[in-house]
Amino acid sequence: MLGLVAVAAVASVLIGSRTISPTALLEAGPDRTVLEVRAVRTALGVLVGVALGLAGACMQGLTRNPLADPGILGVNAGAALAIVLGIAYLGAGGMTSYVVLALVGAALASVAVHAIAGIGRDGATPAKLTVAGAAFAAAASSWTVAVQLVDQTALDVMRRWQVGSIGGRSWDVVVSLAPVFAVGVVLALALSRTLNALALGEEMAAGLGRHTTRDRVLVGLAIVLLAGTATAAAGPIAFVGLIVPHLVRTRTGSDHRHLLPLSAGYGAVLVLLADTVGRVVLPPSEVQVGIMTAVVGVPFFLLLVRRGRMGL
Repeated sequence: MLGLVAVAAVASVLIGSRTISPTALLEAGPDRTVLEVRAVRTALGVLVGVALGLAGACMQGLTRNPLADPGILGVNAGAALAIVLGIAYLGAGGMTSYVVLALVGAALASVAVHAIAGIGRDGATPAKLTVAGAAFAAAASSWTVAVQLVDQTALDVMRRWQVGSIGGRSWDVVVSLAPVFAVGVVLALALSRTLNALALGEEMAAGLGRHTTRDRVLVGLAIVLLAGTATAAAGPIAFVGLIVPHLVRTRTGSDHRHLLPLSAGYGAVLVLLADTVGRVVLPPSEVQVGIMTAVVGVPFFLLLVRRGRMGL
């Protein structure tokens, strides 16, 4: 996994609409400037990929739902809606404001989806969570578009961000987001045994001495930190949190002590490779990483379903 991350990072820096030699790092000139811009993009791609891979694995373990993903369960849509509302009505601007708004929106979306799915006799079953999340995501996306139609500033800011992209950022963005990512990653990895216990069911976990309510809150906090910050940084990138944990699970099983760190690493690989391919598939223009992950993710997801590998 670490080898693949290194290869994907090198490819991300050197390959694009123009392939550049590594020796350009030692020379002044336009090639070195391009490499420096790509280095920022690569660093942000690693952070976003790690966050989305971890968030997806945590969400699938928490809900015991193989379809759980920050995009499918409405977390990304809630974060996007909060950002556009903040831009339109609160005058929000700058990455710090976007991160705060995204975290609030992601948290409220998580609570809303679980509350909606919990209505009824059976509670928040995996199937009800999926339906509630899809419905909330559709509604939040519609409201986001409606706000953009009546506010030109929100439309200008959101137009490129909403398709999911890690381009056009600076080192200031990476540095400002890194501490939040770090807290989310450490918290998620520390909860690997907790997720193993929760996977046994509420009654069994309680019988083992777990405080299930507290555990669920902590896992939910990790998901909000990871998915919310990733959405604020790069927009709503879909399928990374859905596909990567399934790929890892086919090789390692469902032990979260192995599943979480490997999902983080392979999430970074997927985002970096999708971004790199998006830069070369239609030169001199580029296809944003959010579109590329969907292009790759949809058929692979259908293949997993067809082969019956969706079980946790």
